[in-house]
Amino acid sequence: MNVRLSRLRRPLAALFAAAAAGLALLALRPAPPPSVRVLAAARDLPAGKALIPSDLRPVSLPPGSVPSGALHSPAAGRVLAGPMRRGEPLTDARVVGAALLRGYGPGTVAAPVRVADADAARLLRPGDRIDVLTTPARPDPLEGPHQQGPARIVVSAVPVVAIPPPSEGRAEEGALVVLATDRAQAAALAGTGAPLSLTIANP
Repeated sequence: MNVRLSRLRRPLAALFAAAAAGLALLALRPAPPPSVRVLAAARDLPAGKALIPSDLRPVSLPPGSVPSGALHSPAAGRVLAGPMRRGEPLTDARVVGAALLRGYGPGTVAAPVRVADADAARLLRPGDRIDVLTTPARPDPLEGPHQQGPARIVVSAVPVVAIPPPSEGRAEEGALVVLATDRAQAAALAGTGAPLSLTIANP
């Protein structure tokens, strides 16, 4: 019996020594670096898309790489103000909301306008600058009050901040475009009372 134990003693000692060394290495191994979980685009996403859960996936980023305004909670139903590339973190400035106006300066408001030509609105991207024109009706002794007068510019070189998706059943009414304007420009746009058109301005 003693002979058998003495034969086992050396292998057991080696096994215990290896286990102790492994535990020591585990104890000395540095802890994983801290990370923050944020939401990122699961694939390329177009501007104006209403987000669904499969459009986003959680990713872990080092704290120093997390962009300002990163969204951590579910964002289903929010509408993208601009396109996103796969893997790009989602921030509050990427969805339609007050954060869209960040960086435009004090006194800026988001002015939604409906332009008559939906095809023209599809040419726009957030960041484009446009002139908004109206063609008011003018009275005519022969034709009546519905004859159109000359076009005039309502606001000039205002930036586009979002192009929301078309509402169901309202495509024939034109397209909605959200502009960054001051309050006087927003009031002028709201008071036109006539169909609006646009031209893309040179930056």
